[in-house]
Amino acid sequence: MKNILITEFMNEDSINLLKKNFYVNYDKTMFESEEKIKKEISNCEAIIVRNKTQLQKYILDNALNLKFVGRLGVGLDNIDKEYCEKKNIHVQTATGMNADSVAEYVIGSSLYLIKNIILFDNNTKKGLWPRSSFTSNELKDKIFGLIGFGAIGKKVCKLAKNFGAKVVSYDPYINSNLENEFNLKFTTFEEVIKTSNIISIHVPLNEETKNLINSNVFNKMSKKPILINTSRGSIVNEKDLIDAYKNKNISGFALDVFGKEPVEDNFYKKIDDTFNCILTPHISGVTQESNKKISEFITNKLITFFN
Repeated sequence: MKNILITEFMNEDSINLLKKNFYVNYDKTMFESEEKIKKEISNCEAIIVRNKTQLQKYILDNALNLKFVGRLGVGLDNIDKEYCEKKNIHVQTATGMNADSVAEYVIGSSLYLIKNIILFDNNTKKGLWPRSSFTSNELKDKIFGLIGFGAIGKKVCKLAKNFGAKVVSYDPYINSNLENEFNLKFTTFEEVIKTSNIISIHVPLNEETKNLINSNVFNKMSKKPILINTSRGSIVNEKDLIDAYKNKNISGFALDVFGKEPVEDNFYKKIDDTFNCILTPHISGVTQESNKKISEFITNKLITFFN
């Protein structure tokens, strides 16, 4: 019976199904100890992780029998893909399985921020009555800019259009024929930055996208947009983001991902209750429904792989 190592939380029903087919070593906190992972990975044929488990060369060198890596999510910046390819280790992501969850987060954040609900809420809780202190806007007829048009970008597009927003997107790797199917406009990165009222980021972290949104880009945001990042933290320069908000280059922001996680105090201490912003701990794709779908998808892929 093959050995399966699971180092982060997973749906219980899927774990029980795996136990019917394999020997399962499940410890949802194992990601906290690289030494323990080095030890346990040496005997397993498959490992299932989320984004906290680092599967870099110095860890994978200990995986003498590893054939399958299951990623409970989409991003692969915590996995050495080149090493896996060289060692013929199959890497399986759960692309699209949490797209509904992330898309809902993006739209929900957009509505909260464009209506300044955070500021109204903070002030009302102080006993104030700030009915005319801040402006509030509608999503209808606003330009909703998407950096990246993959599975999540497509879901966001559909939801935004349901609110009457006009969607534009920059994605150099996408088929332009999708313009008609989704009734949006593909354009340049610069055009999205300059014309959008809301900008949502949906690209992987790599050398091309690291520090993509920096001071130079913020200075080109003529519409003072809302910025939403649910992709990876290092895509947005966090220092430049704070400066951009203070300089009124942007009117608000929502971050679900950060350059370092958990988020460090030298970032969040710069933010007070006068900021129109939302900070969440990398949970935009984590709901009970998405966890079930992701876990079932990876479980079925793993069972098929070894049968």
